[in-house]
Amino acid sequence: MARLALIAAAVVLAFLAAAPVTEVAAKRWIVGDNKFWNPNINYTIWAQDKHFYLDDWLYFVYERNQYNVIEVNETNYISCNADNPIANWSRGSGRDVVHLNVTRHYYLISGSGGGCYGGMKLDVLVEKPPPPPIAAPIKNSARRAFSNFGFAHRFVIPVAVFTVIGTMWDAVLRFC
Repeated sequence: MARLALIAAAVVLAFLAAAPVTEVAAKRWIVGDNKFWNPNINYTIWAQDKHFYLDDWLYFVYERNQYNVIEVNETNYISCNADNPIANWSRGSGRDVVHLNVTRHYYLISGSGGGCYGGMKLDVLVEKPPPPPIAAPIKNSARRAFSNFGFAHRFVIPVAVFTVIGTMWDAVLRFC
């Protein structure tokens, strides 16, 4: 019975080891790139060719005594009104991060120092990450044979190794 449980565990582990891993790494965006969060920069142009995905981070670097980073609604974003912020992302260091953890629009402005009127406003639409690309079908027989070896290598061999280890373990426990 113990051997059957060990073999079942080995099969599960082999399936997990053979399963493709799809990694979607969150990206940390430095707002404004090497110009950072400063007036007289058009952040709409900065953001226009970028895709912001769930769990990305916006990293703001700015002069802490002059500016800040606050989140407002769309109306207040358009009018640069910082009176009723949704969130204040400033922590006092001039190095602040906004975790994009909800798929929605984020309207971010500098609410102090006249920064918003100087262009310090950023509208970001956060989306779900795209699905991973689908692998192209294998066309020639040599690749097909290699892919079958890949299956054997990723599944059959690990199961055989776990089975041998389990059998050896059982044998050791019987002599103890």
